[in-house]
Amino acid sequence: MLSHKEVTAITACINDALDRAERHWKNGGYTLVKSAIAMDAAIVVNESAPSHIPGHNKVQDDETVIDEFIALVADMRDSSKHLNSAISEKTAKVSQLQRVYYETSALLPALAMTIKFKEGNVTEYLGDGVLALFQVDPKDKSKAIYAAHAAAVNCIGETRKMVNVALSERYSLPSLDLGVGLAMSKTIVTLIGLPGEKHPKAFGECVFRATKLSSGRNEIYVDTFVKGSWPTSENGKLRFLERSKGEVSGYLISA
Repeated sequence: MLSHKEVTAITACINDALDRAERHWKNGGYTLVKSAIAMDAAIVVNESAPSHIPGHNKVQDDETVIDEFIALVADMRDSSKHLNSAISEKTAKVSQLQRVYYETSALLPALAMTIKFKEGNVTEYLGDGVLALFQVDPKDKSKAIYAAHAAAVNCIGETRKMVNVALSERYSLPSLDLGVGLAMSKTIVTLIGLPGEKHPKAFGECVFRATKLSSGRNEIYVDTFVKGSWPTSENGKLRFLERSKGEVSGYLISA
């Protein structure tokens, strides 16, 4: 559950994000067109960059860093449908690109704040979702598991409801749905990208699996490794229902 202070902060975050999204849209966002960017690469060695990866405030090219994380991917359902299918003006005040722009403008920072309250960090924004990481203490994996699960519950629960209230009140939009996937693995923490423009990234199987497991609708799926490491004290309260999610086997968490 989110505290009253956290609810207030997330609500303010949603409204601030939508205020800015409306301003940007009115100031020229509606004229969006595709553009191509040509880039020249220069050779740079031993680069470093500040990072939002938990436990790694700075990532360097010349260091090999292996760490374990729980990856949380939260993904908005039907965003392509929202983009390509017009909604009646009698039903909502905005449609298609403007609709998706407002939906993601509200949702993504709200998810990031919700996750941060549980000591996770969003490391990538995925267009209509987020990738977040929770650092795993090898001596006590339960802390990261509890934190990631609590964040996931809050994302599809209270935070989603707050976003939907704002979108309904401002634009008469129908409720949006989310899927959340949780997966755990070792990763390589490294820099990815062109010389001089590299970004920190945690590269590991957990990111791939969490992405595949995020295709539910207001549901949380976990991979085999999260389930296998789940503290035994929790097993009496939660059920893990095995489900196949394409290339990945996962478990639907049911209370």
